[in-house]
Amino acid sequence: MQNMSFSLAPLSSLDYFESLVQDDAQLPLLEAAISLAQDEYPDLDIQQVLGDVDQLQARLNRRLGADASALQRLRALAQFFYSDLGFAGNVNHYHDPDNSFVHAVLKTRRGIPISLAVLWLELAQGLKLDACGVGFPGHFMVKVSLPQGQVVVDPFTGQSLSRDELLERLEPYQLSRGLVGDDEVPLGLYLQPCAPRDILARMLHNLKEIHRTGEDWHRLLAVQERLVRLLPRAWDEVRDRGLVHAEMGHHHHAERDLSTYLAEVGEAVDREAITGRLRDIRRLTN
Repeated sequence: MQNMSFSLAPLSSLDYFESLVQDDAQLPLLEAAISLAQDEYPDLDIQQVLGDVDQLQARLNRRLGADASALQRLRALAQFFYSDLGFAGNVNHYHDPDNSFVHAVLKTRRGIPISLAVLWLELAQGLKLDACGVGFPGHFMVKVSLPQGQVVVDPFTGQSLSRDELLERLEPYQLSRGLVGDDEVPLGLYLQPCAPRDILARMLHNLKEIHRTGEDWHRLLAVQERLVRLLPRAWDEVRDRGLVHAEMGHHHHAERDLSTYLAEVGEAVDREAITGRLRDIRRLTN
């Protein structure tokens, strides 16, 4: 009889995250979103956070009868989430990284649109609402399809937005890209459902911008590692990880990532700049 050996070593937080995002069809958005905080909070109990959300779901479900209409369920969710629990946008400290960490948002009841949306969507789906995230330019939204029509909600405030209000919010974005008059893109194209992988990428990009602006290379590297695992063929993320390695003096890692980027992208607009940076790094390692 052949002896079999296997490792009981726990997964690293990065390997755990990668295991969650392997399959688009089975990707558990809430669990993966909670796990983003493990770089900052290594002792975070993800199952406890999931259990806390389950308790909120149970409280909400008890408020509704089995025959409640979709509109009644949506109204109950709005009342529970924004009025009773007091979730709201963190206006005073919008760029605090904790606003992107679901467990912190659950505790403080303050967050940014996308982190609030992740919690809101979990509760909405628990009510069997046909809800999804919407990657609206500059401000993440949620959308619910009802028999009466579609409802678009700003998760930062809980406000239901009319077509005119959405167009008004969209105008600065369209003007900045010259999308006016005959070239204007229909509103519906900005309200397409956002897949769980794209939601996680947007959350990570929010953290990326915070840490890049603050030149916090250690935290930025952790975010880049997750982006590379989440988007394995996004070569610009490999490039950006290499640039962070370079800032940290990790010359061999930087050389590997920047070489991979140049090999994969062909005629990139920044090819000359990255080639120059790679040349400088190789001088330092020779």
